[in-house]
Amino acid sequence: MRHLIPLILLFIFATVSLALAQPDATEVVRQTDLVRNPKQPFSSRVLITEYNQAHETDMMQVKVRSKQAEHTGQFRTLVSFEKPLRDRGKLMLRNGSDVWFFDPNSKSSVRISPQQRLLGQASNGDIMTANYALDYDATLIGEEQIPDADRKHHQSWHLHLIAKPERDGLTYASIDYWVDQHTYHLIMARFYAPSGRLLKHAYYRSYKETLGRLRPNEVIIIDGVDTGKVTRLSFSDFRYTEIPEQWLQRNYLPHFQGD
Repeated sequence: MRHLIPLILLFIFATVSLALAQPDATEVVRQTDLVRNPKQPFSSRVLITEYNQAHETDMMQVKVRSKQAEHTGQFRTLVSFEKPLRDRGKLMLRNGSDVWFFDPNSKSSVRISPQQRLLGQASNGDIMTANYALDYDATLIGEEQIPDADRKHHQSWHLHLIAKPERDGLTYASIDYWVDQHTYHLIMARFYAPSGRLLKHAYYRSYKETLGRLRPNEVIIIDGVDTGKVTRLSFSDFRYTEIPEQWLQRNYLPHFQGD
């Protein structure tokens, strides 16, 4: 029995050490949220380029303005369309679980789904600022070494995110997330429908000093079935900005003039 005591103590020590080495999954997601999104109101431009079998087929440019709600922590987002010319003046607004699309030609706003495709593999929700730590329950799957879009390998945490039942209007039912262990930079993600069907892969790259820290300035989205269908999101012109509360109300959309 005396010989077993050191082994038992060694087992307990190893178990406790392993538990201490494992990060809290929700905290990892919270850290990646901070990498992706500043807390202060900000704006950026997003150039969305669609490719099919490496050939460019379409493009769109939008300006995204995001502001975090003090009482919920969620971001409210106003998207104004800039290019192509035929879409200039169109708007999308996300406030809470509601997403609205405004067309200046009809002077009316209609409710739309964040899952609806905007261009190529990019959906409406992909360009709207999100706080995943609030929207999803996270579980740590384990540690993996994975390549990024430039084939550089990263020691990463693999997490699985499942949409919280009380969160309406989320873009995805579940997400697999790979996060660099040292920087909390998001390396890769896979997005799933409620049925469990893989919708798309995304690679986060071109990390640059942006609004006070390194943030991804490009996202490559690949169709979950046809890998020849690719969409690139290129982010630029980041800046902190004032976003009046009235801009984030549906009834103000017909009066919005931009800044």
